[in-house]
Formats: sequence, C-alpha cells, structure tokens
Amino acid sequence: MGNVYDSLKGSKIHIKLKAKSRKLVKANTNIRANSFQLFTFNRILPRNQSPFIPVQYLKLLRPHHWVKNLFLFIPLFFAGELFSLSVIRELIAAFFAFSLVASSVYIINDYKDIEADRRHPVKCKRPLASGAVSRPAALVFFVLCLGIGLALAWYVKPKFLFVVGIYFILNLFYSLGLKNISILDVIILSIGFVLRIRAGGIASDTAVSSWLVVMVFLLALFMAVAKRRDDVLIKHASGQEMRKASKGYNMDFMNVVLALLSAVIIVCYLMYTLDPVTIERFRTYRLYYTTLFVIAGLLRYLQITYVDNNTGSPTKILYKDRFIQLTIALWILSFYVIIYLPANKSFFD
Repeated sequence: MGNVYDSLKGSKIHIKLKAKSRKLVKANTNIRANSFQLFTFNRILPRNQSPFIPVQYLKLLRPHHWVKNLFLFIPLFFAGELFSLSVIRELIAAFFAFSLVASSVYIINDYKDIEADRRHPVKCKRPLASGAVSRPAALVFFVLCLGIGLALAWYVKPKFLFVVGIYFILNLFYSLGLKNISILDVIILSIGFVLRIRAGGIASDTAVSSWLVVMVFLLALFMAVAKRRDDVLIKHASGQEMRKASKGYNMDFMNVVLALLSAVIIVCYLMYTLDPVTIERFRTYRLYYTTLFVIAGLLRYLQITYVDNNTGSPTKILYKDRFIQLTIALWILSFYVIIYLPANKSFFD
C-alpha cells in the first residue's frame, strides 16, 4: 500500500487526496469547536431556558391570579357606592398595589418550591420549575414587584400599606414553611382574602360588615380545601406527595369538610340577607332572593370537585367554566337591581 502511495506522489490524484484530507481535518476541527460552544452554552443556560422570554417573565407574576384582588371592590359594592369615580380611582391604584405585592409572594413561593413543582404534572410548566426563568432573574423581579407594590400602597393610604404589609409577611411565612402544616395552610390562604376585603374597605373608606368577613373567609376556605383535595387525588394516582401538608389529608376528610363548609356558607349568607341590620342598611328585605345564585354556584363547584375531580386551580375554573360565570353575573345583576335601582324593587314583590 505504501508503494502505491509513493508512486502517486506528485500526481494529480495525490494532490486531490491531500486537499480532501485537509478539508476533512478542518471539518472535524469545526465540529469539535461547535460541540465545545454548545457544551459551554448548556453550562451557562439550562435546557429549555432562554436569556429573555417576556411571556415567561409575565407568567412568573401570575397575572391570571390578579382576579382575586377584585375582592378589594366588594366593600364598595355592598355599600351601594360603586359609581363614585374618585373612590374607584383609589381602588384601581389599590388593586395594582395589592397585585404586585401578591406577585412578589408568588415568585418567592415558586422559588422555594422549584424541586417540588418539577414533580407536579401541571406546576412543572411554571417558569422557574421548567427553567425558562433563572433564579437570579426571579429574585430581581421579586424586589421590583415588592418595591413598586409597597410604594403604590403607601400612595393609596398608610393604613392600606399596613394591611398589605401584613398580607406579605403572613404569606412569606406561609411560603417558608407554614404551608407544610395541614389545616393551617388552608386557613392562611383564607385569611388572605379577608385581608383583601379589609384593604378594600380602608382604600374606599367603607365600613366592612362582620357578616361579609365571615362569608368571604368561609368561601375562600371552601375553595382552598377543594384545591387540596386535588393534591390528594394526584397523590393517589402517582404515589407521590405533591406537598408536605397533604400527609394530613385524605379523601374522606376533604369530602366531609367540603360538605360542611358548603352548608355553612349557604346558612350564613341566608342569615346575612335576613339580618335586621342588613335590611335596615339596604332598606329592603329582598336580598334573600340572591341566595338562589349562591346555592347554584356552590353546587356547580361541588360538581366540578366530585364529578370532574378538577379543582386544582380555582382561578382557571373561574375563567373557563361558563356556568360559574353565569351564576356570578346573575348574582351581581340581582344584587345591583335590588340595591342600586330602588324604583325596580317592585319587580321582586
């Protein structure tokens, strides 16, 4: 073979072979260089993570959860002053302040639960759990949301800032460990909605009824328990604990609690509408008609819980379920007609 190669030296064939050999060596070098660059890039950025994806950073704030902060408007609605433009402006600022602070809590919660969320069939798609947003970037967003939210809360009212601060501290402790204690975890989530009601009352200079506080707490507790029931279902299906607090729950317990809470909510709401103080305040005894829509909404939510086994995200249910949306709309409409349109009260007689 060597003799054949030597005999080709200086020939055109030999020159072509050498040229092809150089190209192969150069191509091999380029492949190794590209492989090194790819390896270096993967070392810098985890898989599925890009330097900056605006949509993923927006998801980190969970803006679809901001609908919860509409509870700030409830005291004004029940006070019959919903169309006071000056107060509405204050409440809009309060809404964004509370939403930004709540988003900062969501970021900390996701930061703390990265590993647990990666094992969850749905939460694994969250920006931090999926690697779409880096941990340092999440911390920067946390500081920005908290800073802007607290500054805006101070602009609304110092007392409003105080309530928002309590909400943040309570949920910070929740994210750092209290959420791992069964029963206490759902109670803290429910208190968060009570604080929203109180904050809305302060921002709008509206008195908050004790009945309203009780009903909001019970309704929030009902939805929180239904959400935890979804975690128990996932645990039974996959054999994995989605959260430590789930160890203190089972299906029998969750079902009994949901049935109990739904009954208590209906009774409390009916008592509220028939309370002499409520009748005197709104100058009508007809509010009990609105109980129909409360019962319908609760029954639909129980149907989603027990039949569909899909209550892991109350906000998604609110956005997607047409029956729930219809009952809420009809409840608001009936309440509006009774409170805001006294000339039409005869319609309910």
